[in-house]
Amino acid sequence: MFDRIMTTISFHTALNFPAFLNKPWCRTRSNPSSTAVQLSSIFIQTDETRIPADSKKIMGSVAAVVRCQAPNSLLTQENTVGILGGVSVFSTLIFLEKLVWWSSRHGEDCIPFVVCSDPTINREFLPPISSPFFLKEKNAQFPLNHGPIVEKLRCKRAFLEQSGARCIVMPCHLSHAWHSEVSEGCPLPFLHVGECVARELKAAKLRPLEAGSNVRIGVLGIDESLMAGFYREKLESQGLEVVLPDMATMEHIVIPAIEALRRKDMEGARNLMRIAVNVLLVKAVNVVVLAFDEMQGLLSRDDPLSKKCINPMDALARSTLRWAKSIQNLHT
Repeated sequence: MFDRIMTTISFHTALNFPAFLNKPWCRTRSNPSSTAVQLSSIFIQTDETRIPADSKKIMGSVAAVVRCQAPNSLLTQENTVGILGGVSVFSTLIFLEKLVWWSSRHGEDCIPFVVCSDPTINREFLPPISSPFFLKEKNAQFPLNHGPIVEKLRCKRAFLEQSGARCIVMPCHLSHAWHSEVSEGCPLPFLHVGECVARELKAAKLRPLEAGSNVRIGVLGIDESLMAGFYREKLESQGLEVVLPDMATMEHIVIPAIEALRRKDMEGARNLMRIAVNVLLVKAVNVVVLAFDEMQGLLSRDDPLSKKCINPMDALARSTLRWAKSIQNLHT
């Protein structure tokens, strides 16, 4: 569905990464779609039915074609961020928008970044949301051949390093299931979304809602071991108790909510999501971590339940900006 992503931010580069070629370095296709541009807007090319009206009109012209094996780094700033796109190109775009607006809203220059996006992972390797693999028994192994996925992500990571990135982030919940494998041997800081969320919640100094209990954090995702699992590890390392939805809630509420969302039944998906969040809230959780990209934005901002939910990618974006700012201060 997604063909390529173009980011047209002054002094920033967004690159489409070609399909994995089972070689140490990946090369561009003979008809390259990789582009580097230097304008002040953002454009994503994808299925027209999924592009917001505001995004369709934001586009710019191409300034140069950048190949994967450039002899020199594309960017040289010490606080350059490498963004390793995951399953959803649109989620990568949303993350980029946050970095741009949050870093420049006070009149400062936006942080430099380079993006590598390969949404073919979604089509090549992942089962559909209704697959019984997403409804497995506790502690069962997710039956994905994740070797090729990890190989592709590592190849993209190496590309970002070569392009001048000084820090790597992955704005994708699914990709974080293999964060330890993808980041192995990486000489750069490689931020983990679960650690970013856990640190912020720990710093918030939340108080238990029930006497004699620990602070409880709900995690709502589509697969416990694949996506919610690493949140449990990171949150528990900060002394926070993790509460996950039970099997019945997953099968009859969460999965149908995501299916409704993909059918574009927004009202049905929203109502089911409210129920799923409430199921966790009645278990005395302080907040609910929405550990799945498609859940983001489903609840409107004026919905009281949205104030009880956390978008983990917000925490990742804030941590990314803090890193970039600290490095910039060291070199000024």
